[in-house]
Amino acid sequence: MIPQSFIQDLLARVDIVEVIERYLPLKKSGANYFACCPFHGEKSPSFSVSPSKQFYHCFGCGAHGSALGFLMAYSGLSFVEAVKTLAASVGMQVPDDGRFPARAAENTHEHLVDVMTRAARFYREQLKQHPPAIDYLKRRGLSGEIAARYGLGYAPRQGLDKIFADYRAPALAEAGLVIDTEEGRRYDRFRDRIMFPILDRRGRIIAFGGRVLDKGEPKYLNSPETPLFEKGRELYGLYQAHKAIRDAGFVLVVEGYMDVLALAQFGIDNAVAALGTATTPHHIHTLLRLTDRIVFCFDGDAAGRKAAWRALENALESLRDDATLAFLFLPEKHDPDSFVRAEGAEAFRHGARTATPLGTFLIDTLRAQCDMDTAEGRARFVHAARPLVTRIGAAPLLRLQLVKAVAENSALTQHEVEQVFGAAQPPAGPSAYPAVPGVSPVVRRAPRLPGGRRKPPSKTDMLLRLILHHPHWAARLPVGLIPDDCPEGRALISIVDATSVGDLNPDCGIGALIERFRDTEHAETLARAASEPIEAEFDESIVETLFEDALRALHTDAIAAEIAQLTASAAAGRLDAAGRQRLAALLMEKRNLANTAKVSDF
Repeated sequence: MIPQSFIQDLLARVDIVEVIERYLPLKKSGANYFACCPFHGEKSPSFSVSPSKQFYHCFGCGAHGSALGFLMAYSGLSFVEAVKTLAASVGMQVPDDGRFPARAAENTHEHLVDVMTRAARFYREQLKQHPPAIDYLKRRGLSGEIAARYGLGYAPRQGLDKIFADYRAPALAEAGLVIDTEEGRRYDRFRDRIMFPILDRRGRIIAFGGRVLDKGEPKYLNSPETPLFEKGRELYGLYQAHKAIRDAGFVLVVEGYMDVLALAQFGIDNAVAALGTATTPHHIHTLLRLTDRIVFCFDGDAAGRKAAWRALENALESLRDDATLAFLFLPEKHDPDSFVRAEGAEAFRHGARTATPLGTFLIDTLRAQCDMDTAEGRARFVHAARPLVTRIGAAPLLRLQLVKAVAENSALTQHEVEQVFGAAQPPAGPSAYPAVPGVSPVVRRAPRLPGGRRKPPSKTDMLLRLILHHPHWAARLPVGLIPDDCPEGRALISIVDATSVGDLNPDCGIGALIERFRDTEHAETLARAASEPIEAEFDESIVETLFEDALRALHTDAIAAEIAQLTASAAAGRLDAAGRQRLAALLMEKRNLANTAKVSDF
């Protein structure tokens, strides 16, 4: 793991406003900055960034977190990737976490990226010097601008030995650029092919796809899996399409490199492609970090529908009630490349807008496989639907709709279908908004009293909210008085413990404190507490008084609990002289605290 001390130092070094301004236009209003939230559609800015707290919060969907959390949610980065990206922006080196054995410098991750970058530069230069490759791209209707945007190149029969002084270096094989024969001969993996660089979410070249110019097999050749590249986790064109996906409000998933490029040539920039494999659950998860609508585009033939069905099956566990997956089937003998050239960009966009929703595709496909006019056919229909519908766990409303659709189509009642499925409806999540990695979950607000007033927070909850805004006060908390029978109390105790052992910078902001407890049992509790005061921050002129009053109330509660225990013992005749003395002292202390509270109120 990356040391917590490094993460604390990193978040203290960066400014969340500067980080978010790289991606969103922020406008200052009062002490904070505002923008339209990138995590849900809205017309009025409700996304607030607090420079004093180093924390962002959306009043509309409730998303909030630190600079690290924003990078994870907005760019789809993992936690480690976000840490490395943020550290690089301020010139900090992420320390080795010690989980992996030391490797030779030439085989490090960074060195492999450098090797791929040098190869890509070589391929681009070769494209300029190879007219047949340029003619091929022109025949496919691609402009120089699109070729440059996607970094297209050309691999000659042999050439990497000209740019790498040590052509026998292990890194070239580890990066997948060369092939070693059993006889000890080495040659370039990609030969006489148009080269398509594959970028990760940070824009680094991690693999290549190569297409033959004329006839030959395989028509497309991808890099093998390497320490940089796992084809089931990457999508071609995702880095280039990132902004367009957010602007368009959806992502198009097509089947090949040329489909992505052809659509981009016609101004449809929000397309990505799987890399020689079916769309995987990881692909779905990655895309749902960026948008709440995915449109799969397939050829209208049997092969296209088969590929669409595989995508549906792989998406079921990732479905959310606030997200839409749909399927666009092109006319037979058309692929995205040929269709957009024949019918134009607007016809393609219209098709994407009216694509078949996943639920409709699922029901219609199963119906087509069964004789719905017979009892046996309807039974087969329900039997086929069961393993699919029951896999939908994170979208309870969609699952319910599909159960009803199955019932309507099979002449059964909803209850009968639910019994067949063995399915009690899964409980709805705490929010109608997506749980985005890196963004603290949206949680239910405190219940409102009659008349619309919000129920006041408990003493423990008030203390937790105050400590989030003033972490250095944690040292003033008497741990023995904090109740451990509620999530807020347990979170407070953990904060005090982390501060006492130096594992938490007492001068950190809310964002850094939230990051300290990421992936712990306290994460959701802290997320809820952090979202409350950001809406109506405590008046700094009274926060000290609020803190002291909360401490006094905790002390009073502890005394009252002990008095009740001792009084019960006295009533049962089990209180000895020491107990009676202790009871008298506690009663005196309770009166003193009450008098102190009256003076404070006055």
